[in-house]
Amino acid sequence: MPGRTALGVRSLFGRAALVKDGDLVAIFHSIHRVMKAEKILKQAGKQVLLIPVPRQLTSDCGLAIRFTQDLRVEIEEVLAASGLEIQELYLRKYKDFVRLDG
Repeated sequence: MPGRTALGVRSLFGRAALVKDGDLVAIFHSIHRVMKAEKILKQAGKQVLLIPVPRQLTSDCGLAIRFTQDLRVEIEEVLAASGLEIQELYLRKYKDFVRLDG
């Protein structure tokens, strides 16, 4: 079945194209933190997507969370309440990524 691995999990690598102009990409210190952040944000009802880190960016864990700009404050508040911080935050602007200050 296309887009599925041997374990039946949807392939993350097909999701990279889903970072649209104006979207934000959050990078964390480790795979553990990004997975924890995704779980916390989804439990809080936030529309986020776990994606591979775009090629233009670097990360040791290889995964990031994508969300829309209008959710930035809410997402940062939910993560802060859980003791998690975004290591790096980028805005997709045309074909580039612009790093945002925290």
